[in-house]
Amino acid sequence: MLDTKTRSIVKYYIPEGETLDDMSNLFSAFADQTRLKILSALSICEMCVGDLAEVISVNQTTVSHQLKYLKTQNLVNAKRIGKIVFYSISGELVPELMSIGVSGLGYV
Repeated sequence: MLDTKTRSIVKYYIPEGETLDDMSNLFSAFADQTRLKILSALSICEMCVGDLAEVISVNQTTVSHQLKYLKTQNLVNAKRIGKIVFYSISGELVPELMSIGVSGLGYV
């Protein structure tokens, strides 16, 4: 049985409300194989939708849909150059989480 002090500490650190929603959304972004492929590819270099679709062998519509989702989670950035939009990873969080995921599986 937990003592009162430990129970109080545990309850204090369990996220609630908007923080819990944000965390859930973040981890949901990593729960789809297509999004993981996109994030992996973009961890190497920025790409447009057509290049991503070719590299991960998924149609452009699906890639565009997943990129839109990843943008809403602030995991990718979009930069327009002329008529082409190039996507890149936003910050260091994605490569860090990807590395943790792979190393946790014993591949690294």
